[in-house]
Amino acid sequence: MRRLEPAAIAGVMTREVANFRTFWMSTAFSSVMEPTVYLLAFGLGLGATVVSQVDGLDYVEFVGTGMVATAVIFSSALPAMFGTFVKHRFQNTYDAILAAPVDVEELVTAEMLWIGLRAGFFGCFPLLVTMLFGLDPAWGMLLVPLFCIVTALGFAGFGIAVAGSVAKIDQFNYVTTLVITPMFLVAGTFFPIDGLPEWAQVAAQFNPLYQLVELVRHASFGFEATDLLRLASLVLFSLAMWRLAISRLTKRLID
Repeated sequence: MRRLEPAAIAGVMTREVANFRTFWMSTAFSSVMEPTVYLLAFGLGLGATVVSQVDGLDYVEFVGTGMVATAVIFSSALPAMFGTFVKHRFQNTYDAILAAPVDVEELVTAEMLWIGLRAGFFGCFPLLVTMLFGLDPAWGMLLVPLFCIVTALGFAGFGIAVAGSVAKIDQFNYVTTLVITPMFLVAGTFFPIDGLPEWAQVAAQFNPLYQLVELVRHASFGFEATDLLRLASLVLFSLAMWRLAISRLTKRLID
């Protein structure tokens, strides 16, 4: 058998798809309404009263393109964290799956692929909503789903690794407060990072969400020469999180 058996990965993903069919409407609803509320509050509310343009863009376009990254992390990292923990600790789903000819590497790969594809799809919704507020379509936007999927794969691996490391589900609060929230706040979503202290600007360069925000904005308004390096960094981030997730969940599942 090959190291990553396609049939095993497809089997795990099929289970996830069958389960997702029971609650897809609520997920789709929140994916559309959340960016709409943010755009009304920040793009039209704050943009109309405080600042109308940022970096030469209408503020609603600035926020709308940046919110793609916010949608990606919240639809990948959090479902991976809570979903993995619940399926392992409370539902014993992973014990049942590993009783079949599926190993942990295939299990993690399938979970990451499913979460990455789902988050990549829903991550594009803020961009579509922003078009209703005046954003002009561009051919480069066709690459946005690819950027979202690559980034979502990394955060799905991150979430699985966290779930494989914590002892209690309450400990997710530390990760959400100390890691996820600062990452999406300092990603150039609501304000450019140029006004931050120099050390924060340097730290932002290592933030995958910032790289995604820049890629989405450049896809909407014109690519730059550094975008290939940004995409390469996201690929490396996803690969690193994939191996870390496999390592952490193996220690948790295999005696």
